[in-house]
Amino acid sequence: MPTAFLPDRALLNISGSDAESFLQALITTDLDALPDGEARPGALLTPQGKILFDFLVWRDGDAIALETARGQVDALVRRLSMYKLRAAVEIAASETDGVTVSWDGEAPSGWIVDHRFAKAGVMLVRSAGQHGGGDERDYDALRIENGIAVAGIDYPLQDAFPHDALLDLNGGLSFKKGCYVGQEVVSRMQHRGTARRRVATVTGDRDLPPAGTDILAGAKTVGTLGSVAGNKGLAIVRVDRVGEAMANGTPLTAGDVAVAAALPEWSGLSFPATGEEAQP
Repeated sequence: MPTAFLPDRALLNISGSDAESFLQALITTDLDALPDGEARPGALLTPQGKILFDFLVWRDGDAIALETARGQVDALVRRLSMYKLRAAVEIAASETDGVTVSWDGEAPSGWIVDHRFAKAGVMLVRSAGQHGGGDERDYDALRIENGIAVAGIDYPLQDAFPHDALLDLNGGLSFKKGCYVGQEVVSRMQHRGTARRRVATVTGDRDLPPAGTDILAGAKTVGTLGSVAGNKGLAIVRVDRVGEAMANGTPLTAGDVAVAAALPEWSGLSFPATGEEAQP
């Protein structure tokens, strides 16, 4: 089984008798639907419905684990502590360094299945700490191939809605569990069909330019390149503008590289020729 150690990942432990109800009222993930042994994506939103923090969430015995970027840990602890009030909750950063991922084989005992990859038909599991070697670039290539975006590289925090990162389709965004921070905005987007930006996989006719490069349809900006591995990459794109470009035969470029864009197959979305939202 290929493995990779991700040193920039870190964990928070949320424990106490109120831990689950505390998080259920704050984050986008429906914890009532979270099975043992599985990690699902989630976010803590701004009141305006944009992603303030992103993470994976899973059950760790009687506690809840949040895996996030190392650089987010301190700020996430402070933000969660703001909401704690008198709840019987303990919020603590884990002393374990990094996370190891493994894929394409039988899951080792005690490792956590990543639901995002499972949606794409890939068995990938995660475990806190370092367990063997492996090249992180192999994991990034797998993530890019399967349209799985991460904050900081593929989209900036506080500037993206959960729909942009496909959280509405990969188990990271609930429309049934009731109120949480930013819920009214994302529910309105869902019911009105106004999600215009989505994660797309991008393939160049040669190696792609670096993250942050604009993707153009003719002279019009339609998205921004994120993670890159050779001639493959991810981008957050305006689906209506890309669909219009495809319908009109307008070439797409990133820098001086000709590119083709596709929405992840597992998402069930397709680019519309007209309109505001990618169509199922």
